Amino acid sequence: MRIAVIGSGSVGCYYGAKLAQCGHDVRFLMRRDLEAVRRSGLTIKSCDGDFQLKAAAFGDPGEIGQVDLVICALKATAIDDAERLIRPCLGQHTRVLALMNGLGIEDRFVEWFGPERVFGGMAFVCINRGEPGVVHHLAYGRVAFGHYLDDLKQVEEMAKLFADAGIETMVRPSLRQARWEKLMWNIPFSTLTVTAGGVTTHEIINDPGLKQMAWALMQETGQAGNAHGCAIDIAVMTRKMMSNTLTMPPYRPSMLIDYQNKQPLEVEAILGEPVRQAAAVGVPVPTIEAQYRLTSFLDRLNRGEISVSQSRW
Repeated sequence: MRIAVIGSGSVGCYYGAKLAQCGHDVRFLMRRDLEAVRRSGLTIKSCDGDFQLKAAAFGDPGEIGQVDLVICALKATAIDDAERLIRPCLGQHTRVLALMNGLGIEDRFVEWFGPERVFGGMAFVCINRGEPGVVHHLAYGRVAFGHYLDDLKQVEEMAKLFADAGIETMVRPSLRQARWEKLMWNIPFSTLTVTAGGVTTHEIINDPGLKQMAWALMQETGQAGNAHGCAIDIAVMTRKMMSNTLTMPPYRPSMLIDYQNKQPLEVEAILGEPVRQAAAVGVPVPTIEAQYRLTSFLDRLNRGEISVSQSRW
């Protein structure tokens, strides 16, 4: 299969490399790592075993050409660029997988490409970028797949593609529910690492106050999802998220790394859109809304969009 990876950060590089390793023709659209990968290849340092790949790296999507599958692993902050970057890779039957964080992602893809070809992928993985051309895979790696029209046959085909590459997969009959359930981890753990002062998941899960805050954020997320037609077992999902996080190494989610690098945060996709969708169905989410306001403020302050006045008493 010919596959284009649009957004070759840690997630795109890792999953694209796994697919290439098992024989697929994978073509990576790169910016920061382009020259390093062309010169020395792509290195995956993984808890499951290191490997190196002589990757096909491109600087322009027009050079990639039409493919069978586009994996879009852009940051949600770059979603406005997605259509421009994906369009040159589309053929009549090309499928598009949004391997991205947040809510409302696939709706944008459907506006551009129609519902039939659009899939969502929710990755549960501890992964960071290293020096150019290097990805550090620390733990986990499973991906839950859904289809915009909840076409189960197509979801199974997508999951098999990844499973054949040695990736743990889950077939989700409801893409909407899969998105809300992923938010039950992203909303507490991605955002609290920032608002608690630059901590890892280890500090959150081991501090009673932060753990209680994470629990409250999970409860509200599940309640909002169920009001949107999901059937989330909130108690079971909360225990699962807490248990999974407890077994992680101390982990810095991508939102914290972006904050430390003064890059824009995925605030709107991970917090803003859930708040808006909860309001649309009349479900109060005061803890999520407070976290949204705080994270958004810290993001703008961190990047110099606002300043703090200096005053003396």
